[in-house]
Amino acid sequence: MMQSFMRRAVLGALSAVALAGPALADKVTMNLGYAAPEKSVYGVFADLFNKHLTELTNGEIEIKIRCCGQISSEDTAFKAMQLGTVDAYVITTNNISPHWPLMDVTVLPYIFQSPEHMLAVAAGPVGEKMQKMMQEATSLHLVAFGGPQYRDFYNSKRAINTMADMEGLKIRVPKNEVMLATFEAFGAEPVPLAWSETPTALQTGTVDGGDNGTTFIRDMKFYEFEEHLVILEHFMSMAPLIVSDVFMRKLSEEQRAAMYEAGRRASKEHTEIVLKELEEVRTWLVEEGGMKMTRPDKAEFIAAAQGVQEEFAQDRDDEFRALLAEIRSAAE
Repeated sequence: MMQSFMRRAVLGALSAVALAGPALADKVTMNLGYAAPEKSVYGVFADLFNKHLTELTNGEIEIKIRCCGQISSEDTAFKAMQLGTVDAYVITTNNISPHWPLMDVTVLPYIFQSPEHMLAVAAGPVGEKMQKMMQEATSLHLVAFGGPQYRDFYNSKRAINTMADMEGLKIRVPKNEVMLATFEAFGAEPVPLAWSETPTALQTGTVDGGDNGTTFIRDMKFYEFEEHLVILEHFMSMAPLIVSDVFMRKLSEEQRAAMYEAGRRASKEHTEIVLKELEEVRTWLVEEGGMKMTRPDKAEFIAAAQGVQEEFAQDRDDEFRALLAEIRSAAE
């Protein structure tokens, strides 16, 4: 009788473990990285996403946020996610283009006429189409677009009041064909450099200047050695949060839906924060950072940018041209 009791007890314990197994397996940890400082605008986006995903999944998905390039650089994160060695990463749009060239349509100079135009694209049918196209082409999931950020220009040599003032300036540019072509059209001498090499190149004078999201100029303390801040608003970025397919396959259908909803909520809040801070940070860079700011008439820069847009429209394929047309139409 005792043996029968013990056998029933063991079988009952095994059954309990079997039943508990799926519930335990539902809890997943995701490493989410970005290359910027912890308190940067990318850090804010990652924290918002973490907050909403935790709420929506009751903590079933635990996010470990890795700032400052801990798990990958922006240049290598895309491939690492395709391999499944990185779960998720916030990547600037121009650093996606070498891996998925269609993203260049959002990198074109002055392609977005305003933050509202970009938001209409990112949160509308064009944005949904891009999410689907990226997944089909690369396997990666574009879960959310970050808030719209202008890239402000800066240099250590002189104030920029006209396009002629750009002549001869050695400008750090990401390794992106559109951005290289843009600064050539503006009359500067673009120097392609990875983000990891940029702070040293600026500080040592290897290059004379560059452009970054306004908050990055503050967060990276570029104002300490770059005297001139120039408001051109030539590029606008939305820094997508991308998740690997290897990680997504670990999730239930409900958890995957929660990922996209968390991304939507985080993007909305992030947009409000980014747009509110824009002029505040520019003012800080002048009043506290000691930079001298100019706001050139953008007409000649826009004219040069139109030439760049047409050049890439001709050189790229029908998909690129169709997407370009849809983005332009979204402004109407």
